[in-house]
Amino acid sequence: MKNTKIYIIAIALLTVLGSCDKDFVDINTNPYALTSVDPALLFAGSQRTSLGGWESEHTIAQHFVNPHNSGATQGPNFNTDNDNFNNGVWDGSYPNVIKNLTQALFLLETQPERVNLRSMIRIWKAQTFMNVVDSYGDVPYFNAGQAFIKGDEFFYPSYDDDAAIYADLEKELKESVAALSATADFVSADLFYGAKGSIPSTTAAVQTEKWKKLGNSLLLRLGMRYSKADPSKAAAIAAAAFSGGVMTSNADNAYVQFDGAAFTNGKNGGLVNNNPYFYYAAEPFVNQLKNTEDPRTKFIIATYKNPADPLADTAPNVVTAEQFGVPIGILNTELSKAAYRGVRGGGYNYSQMNVNSLASLTAPAFWVTYGEVSLLLAEAAQRGWIAGGAAAAKQYYEDGIRADIARYSLYPKTSAIPEGDIVAFLASPNVAYNATNGIELINNQLWIVYLTNGVQAFANFRRSGFPALSPNKANDLYGGGFARRFSYPDYELAQNNANYLAAAAAIGGDKMTSRVFWDK
Repeated sequence: MKNTKIYIIAIALLTVLGSCDKDFVDINTNPYALTSVDPALLFAGSQRTSLGGWESEHTIAQHFVNPHNSGATQGPNFNTDNDNFNNGVWDGSYPNVIKNLTQALFLLETQPERVNLRSMIRIWKAQTFMNVVDSYGDVPYFNAGQAFIKGDEFFYPSYDDDAAIYADLEKELKESVAALSATADFVSADLFYGAKGSIPSTTAAVQTEKWKKLGNSLLLRLGMRYSKADPSKAAAIAAAAFSGGVMTSNADNAYVQFDGAAFTNGKNGGLVNNNPYFYYAAEPFVNQLKNTEDPRTKFIIATYKNPADPLADTAPNVVTAEQFGVPIGILNTELSKAAYRGVRGGGYNYSQMNVNSLASLTAPAFWVTYGEVSLLLAEAAQRGWIAGGAAAAKQYYEDGIRADIARYSLYPKTSAIPEGDIVAFLASPNVAYNATNGIELINNQLWIVYLTNGVQAFANFRRSGFPALSPNKANDLYGGGFARRFSYPDYELAQNNANYLAAAAAIGGDKMTSRVFWDK
């Protein structure tokens, strides 16, 4: 009897399992899931990623300061190695941008007619990896983003030498620019120069011309990174980029707009949504603006009646002479004392970023601008890497400043800066170009141009040594100097242990004071 029951149960189970197997695919398939995707959409999504927050690179480059140094607010502002601030570029690049762009290139292998989309993706992927290398040093590159395509063995890729990655990025940029075709596909989804881009176009001829300039401008940026490590190489790459054709006006700028509804500028969200009384402009940066009477100042910084609620102040104080930055290395507990400017409202009596203009939730995000390019050309000319010498350097320098000033018209609640103010600014003692101090003057202006693009501000500060900033003396965690890179995410140590340990050993230890290859 027992065997008969077992037999009946077995038959019943087989019948049920057979029925389940018959409908298994239908039952376990989401009818609303995407089964295919246009690689152009993956590309466009990668253009709308964040330029990062304010509390990491900008605090090292002393644009910005958070004087609260406890718990979750501890970061590079006070020389602390903290995942909360170190992971921005890594987490903003690998899970989404690099993975999606790698997938898009894989899909395009069966669509050779879309040569322009492929070239744009390669250029943008190179830009992304340049940021990752500049932030960390050796990183996964050649096998990164390949797990979905090639299998689980690529899920935790090995790290590659940062100098070798840079060499491949140079190749990628040059090949991609050369492959762009005025008679091939028009990429409507392109957020920079597509049909509804920030600077829209309607033909492949116009769009590819813009992308050639963008690609060569990124090549110029890459070449200038070698200025300390290998000046001859820097000169050769800068000359190649220049001869290939870089940006020539603000009409070439690569940026993304935000409507404040469907899309907002995430970088600026914390300044109004996450305890705004934490966030202030740094004293060295404010002093630069004040000492030169920079006409951009009123759009960059302001003082509010209540620093805890800047949006509530519809008419903040933007008078340049009345702006004050928080001193570097001073804790919030000290700022309230008589030696400093004390409290105001729910915060401290210091300048904050202007949340109505440059730091607005609808402020555009600029990735590469003609202002940056022209100032890099000024340095290249001053160093003799492109033709023209000091005279050309002066012209590029002034053109770069003018371009950046004009760019501010794209921020909300701004107005055109009068020509007379611009002329006076260019002639002021701490701004007027002279060849003797040319490199310093150029890079001090790049410091301002890179405001909101922290990765570039931090990288150019390490590359050039300017502006001449003093390190935070509140502690000696960096040996009396500055952070030179960010440490790898802690989860890499846990999840990708062998590759992490090899990478850390190769760069002299996973320390904030270890250096990327070009930072000699």
